[in-house]
Amino acid sequence: MTEPVPSPLRIEKRSEHLWLLRLDRPKANVVDAAMTQALDAAFAAARRAPALRAIVLSHAGPHFSFGASVQEHLPEHVAGMLRAFHGLFRTIAAAEVPVLAAVRGQCLGGGLELVTFCHRVFAAPDAKLGQPEISLGVFAPVASLLLAARAGRAAAEDLCLSGRSLGAEEALRVGVVDQIADDPEAAAIAYAEHHLGRHSASSLRHAVRAVRSRFQRDFFADLDALERAYLQELMATADANEGIQAFLQKRAPQWRHA
Repeated sequence: MTEPVPSPLRIEKRSEHLWLLRLDRPKANVVDAAMTQALDAAFAAARRAPALRAIVLSHAGPHFSFGASVQEHLPEHVAGMLRAFHGLFRTIAAAEVPVLAAVRGQCLGGGLELVTFCHRVFAAPDAKLGQPEISLGVFAPVASLLLAARAGRAAAEDLCLSGRSLGAEEALRVGVVDQIADDPEAAAIAYAEHHLGRHSASSLRHAVRAVRSRFQRDFFADLDALERAYLQELMATADANEGIQAFLQKRAPQWRHA
C-alpha cells in the first residue's frame, strides 16, 4: 500500500482567532504546485472562518523558501504553474484576513512574493531576501508590482534587475521588512494577539478590504497583463528557455541576447 504524501503545509489553529500556516517541505520549502495548492486551500478555508482575526505565515527549517519550482518553469508546465500561483494571490486577497509573515534564512523568488503580499513582515537578523529570477533569464511578475507598491520603485528595480539579495537591515531600511526580531514567528504572533486580537473579526475584514481596495484593483489588472507578457513574449525568447535549462543542468547559461 502506497504511503500518503505528507502535506507541504502545516496548519496550526492556535485558536478560532489565530492560525499559523507553516511551509514544511524540506529542505527549502519550494513553492511548487503542491505547495501552491495547499496554500490556496488554506486561505480559501480562512475565508469561511468568520472569527479568524489573523494568519501568521511561517516556515519549518532554516529557510523560508528558495522560491518557485524551476522544473515547473519548463515550457510544458509554465502556463499552468504561473496561473495557479497568481490565482493564489487572488485567494489570499479574497480571504480578507490580516496576514503576517515570519522569515528566517533565505526568502527568494516566489517565497518573497508571498511575503511581500502580507500585511506585515517580521524577519530574523539572518534573513536574506531577493528576487533572483533575472539570473535565470526570466522576470517575476508578482514582485515587479508588489515590491514597487511596498518599498518604492527604486528598491523594486534594484531587486528585480540585479537579482541580488538584501540582508535584514537593508530590507528594513527600504521597506521590504517591517520589523527585525530574533524570533520573527513569536514576534508576529505577539503582534497578532496584542494589536489585532481585540478587534472585531468582521470589522477587520472590512478594514482589510478598504485599505487594499485601490491597490488590489490595480495589482490584479496589471498582473494579468504581465502574465500574458511572460507567457506570450518572454517565453518565446531563446534566453528565457536557456536560463531555465542551464539552471536545471547546473551549468552557466550561454546567453544569445535574444
